[in-house]
Amino acid sequence: MSKSAEIDFVMAESDVCPSLPLVVRSKSGVVFDPNQLLWSYRDGVDSVYINFSALNFSVVLLASVRLTLIWFAENRAPGTLMGHFIGLKAFALRLQEDRVEPLEFIGGNDVFIHCDANAFRTRNLFAFLRRWHAMGLPGIQDDVVYVLDKKKLRKRETGVAVLTWDPVLGPFTPIEQEGIQDALNDAYASGQLSEEIYLLALLFIALGSRPIQLAALKVCDVVRSAAADGTESFLLLIPRAKQQNPLLRQELKPRALVNQIGRPLFDYAQRVSERFIGEFPDTQQAPLFPLPLQLQYLASGPGWGRFHRTSENLRKMLVSALDKLSVRSERTGTVINICALRFRRTLGTNLAREGHGVLVIADLLDHSRTDSAGVYVAATPELAMRIEKATALYMAPLAQAFKGQLIAHEGNAVRGADPSSRIIDLRIDQSAGPMGSCGSFSFCGLNAPVACYTCQCFQPWLDGPHEAVLDFLLEDAKRYSDGRIAAINDRTMLAVAEVVHLCRSRKEQGHGR
Repeated sequence: MSKSAEIDFVMAESDVCPSLPLVVRSKSGVVFDPNQLLWSYRDGVDSVYINFSALNFSVVLLASVRLTLIWFAENRAPGTLMGHFIGLKAFALRLQEDRVEPLEFIGGNDVFIHCDANAFRTRNLFAFLRRWHAMGLPGIQDDVVYVLDKKKLRKRETGVAVLTWDPVLGPFTPIEQEGIQDALNDAYASGQLSEEIYLLALLFIALGSRPIQLAALKVCDVVRSAAADGTESFLLLIPRAKQQNPLLRQELKPRALVNQIGRPLFDYAQRVSERFIGEFPDTQQAPLFPLPLQLQYLASGPGWGRFHRTSENLRKMLVSALDKLSVRSERTGTVINICALRFRRTLGTNLAREGHGVLVIADLLDHSRTDSAGVYVAATPELAMRIEKATALYMAPLAQAFKGQLIAHEGNAVRGADPSSRIIDLRIDQSAGPMGSCGSFSFCGLNAPVACYTCQCFQPWLDGPHEAVLDFLLEDAKRYSDGRIAAINDRTMLAVAEVVHLCRSRKEQGHGR
């Protein structure tokens, strides 16, 4: 049905069919035509896409659906609007399965039979139907509300992935965290990751923010201040999300950044600002993580979200980049499933492990209530085990923490002719037997040999005292009663154990001659 034909029908049957307004203004001020068969527009960092062509509804029923959705567009966030339409569409497709003629009304029996109380979207559908009935619009029968009151929705399961340390969706273990961080640093140093993605990943790790919050950031949100003695400090003003009343960016929450993140982020922000000279009267209002130039036409309209990535686009960009790092889990032996939510759950878990209470955790995770934060506190009974030698040797091939190259002897080393490249520690081997060679030609201030085993420049020798290194680290860990301190070198232990395992295998195969 064309738009003009639909409007004519509404005018002719105005006593039974509610008419639609010519234009609608969303909660954040975006204007669109509700009479179109497709609602498609950008609202801040969300894309609204509602296609009514899949709904085989009568004109009256469809008008009521649109008017109910208009209420959500005017009073709720765009993500909420989309959630309600998706729930309605799934319900409608079940109703329409064996129908040819358009659906005229929705009754209580339809809800009773076709609503799955366990489905994730059913909660959105119920809220939509209640609003529809409360607005007094035609097409929904009174017994629907009776059924809604009687039908029990599945209780939301809060914190299961955190409490069970789910290896797919739960928090990362400390060893997994360190593996991701090391892989990030290596990929950025070698040019495999752009500065934008590297900094974005660091913010997810450090702050546990939601994708929608980071997508809404602007250049001006990175704040630098200097003390009288020249000491710098950095803040990031993060838009609050999932709150009841404020619009996105209406309320900003300051979070302190360590200088190792704050300084490069501030410099990056200034370069982004320069790219938008001529596009904004004030380039400090440019998005911090903008759409690439070839896609900026998608968000070139008015409003504060101009040239911003959508939250979904930002999430996909992060996941796509980090998946390529192929970091392996010591728990499963497979590539770690990386998603933004896991960084958030990891931060909450780490805060609880450090002894912070629900109020601090809720504040840092930007929760308006403390219910969800309590899950992290409940999950703190020390789940991290003390690594013993047998455990390390078993887990090492799974974690793949060793990044260097095992060599038969010094002659095969990159710097084999340079005696200063030898890695020696008299605490471990008093005969000064080298563990291996350093293949880097630049200065390194890291703690050798502990840091060497997770470095891609390290070339351990086949006959090096690697078991002695492992024994040294295991004994060192036993000195600490605090499990968090004892676990600092856990990933290094797995890397050393992997070298021990490789040496044993090589010698058994007779390749050591």
